[in-house]
Amino acid sequence: MSFSRWLRSNSEHYLMIAAQQRVAREHDARAPRGPRGLRDFFWLRVFAPTYRLVPWPLRHKIMLAMPGSHRQQWAPPPSRGSAARSLFPSTATQQEKESGNGTDRG
Repeated sequence: MSFSRWLRSNSEHYLMIAAQQRVAREHDARAPRGPRGLRDFFWLRVFAPTYRLVPWPLRHKIMLAMPGSHRQQWAPPPSRGSAARSLFPSTATQQEKESGNGTDRG
């Protein structure tokens, strides 16, 4: 596992635990287990609070600078078809008409 993947995986894991602890405190619910050992202590008591203090623009720049899946671009939207198309009866595509789908639309 590459360093950036390891860092992202650990960050997500411990930020989730920290968020669960915070929500549990706010709602007087049972919190997940506390830190056990030096590793948990660092991630839950040093990294997570520091991460929350860093302003979003700086966090965003750091994420963009790191290699990893979060840098992948979303696929462009399809050129044809739309979920909104079903709202308009006369817009069934030729393929829909040929397959029998959309026959109730026009």
